[in-house]
Amino acid sequence: MKWYHYIACFFAGLFIANTVPHLIHGVSGDVFPTPFATPPGKGPSSPTVNTFWGLFNLVVGYILMRIGKVSNQKVMSLIVFFLGIVAMSWMLSIAFVEKQMQF
Repeated sequence: MKWYHYIACFFAGLFIANTVPHLIHGVSGDVFPTPFATPPGKGPSSPTVNTFWGLFNLVVGYILMRIGKVSNQKVMSLIVFFLGIVAMSWMLSIAFVEKQMQF
């Protein structure tokens, strides 16, 4: 695999991980911050916006998975993909630590 496949694998993990909170809050009917809120990333966004933002992240993550050639046969691609998931999960846990107190 070329070096840029690994970058695609990492970013695929980032986007896939970012899908989870937005899609869950969106389909649950809860408000949750998105980049489209005021202020961006801090203010509440509607469930509809969260659902579409989550789906957008899912599509981009899937496309990047295909570009990165993530598969069981390429163990390093899976490792880099999961490192992207870990990185985004950690960043989101820090970014939204005060979310419950705001709403």
